[in-house]
Amino acid sequence: MYTYSLALAALCYAVCAFLPSRRRLAISLGVLAGWLLHGSALWMEMTEPAQLHMGFAIMLSATLWISVAAYWLENRNFTLDGLRILVLPCAAVSVWLPLLFPGSVVPLEGRSALFSWHIAIALLAYSTLTIAAFHAVLMAVQESKLHTRLPRSQSGLFAMAIDRLPALLTMEKLLFRLITFGFVLLTLTVLSGVVFSEEVFGQAFKWEHKTVFTMLSWALFGILLIGRFWRGWRGKTALTFTLAGFATLFLAYVGSRFVLEVVLHRSIA
Repeated sequence: MYTYSLALAALCYAVCAFLPSRRRLAISLGVLAGWLLHGSALWMEMTEPAQLHMGFAIMLSATLWISVAAYWLENRNFTLDGLRILVLPCAAVSVWLPLLFPGSVVPLEGRSALFSWHIAIALLAYSTLTIAAFHAVLMAVQESKLHTRLPRSQSGLFAMAIDRLPALLTMEKLLFRLITFGFVLLTLTVLSGVVFSEEVFGQAFKWEHKTVFTMLSWALFGILLIGRFWRGWRGKTALTFTLAGFATLFLAYVGSRFVLEVVLHRSIA
């Protein structure tokens, strides 16, 4: 059942990525089917009786799962063919990553029920802010192409996808929606990890690299949203803060897990 879900999800994503844009209904239904199958496969991969599977591959797969959801929802209001061409092929590949890199096992025996919620919210926060960082990079590329447009003969698939993105103002609205939602989730993650450390982890709060980098990322995204509200920050300033916030969050979670699991072949909880 698990393998079938993986295969069907990847197939739905791959087919929908290259369907003609006029087939909007077929694309919408196909993406939704792939997203549901992808989600069920993730759930089966992560959850087992009295334990969780966690690792960089699961986090990357979950990030693309959230990306597909964001694309599907926003595509109902805007034409996002450029994002479809970029996101869906990556999602089709990410479906298989947890099978190749299963990660580590986190035992749940003796842990509070709040622990699973903390993990779920943290995963959603990381995924949303990863999408925001990717979105910000697309905006920077899109803006640069306005000044240095390549001849059509030199344009590839990526260039075509960039050309089909919505206007920069629309992309900026989508970016700050993602950042706001991700910041709320990250705030809940920080609060549950710091204020309720004893209940969530069964031990008193302690400073470690994950905590420091997460708090720094939270501060950077918070400053960006305040600057946006009070000073109207946008453009390069927004890009700088978004990428800096994402980089620190990456170092807190996926970066360290990738090095330990794949490079050093060590499992971590």
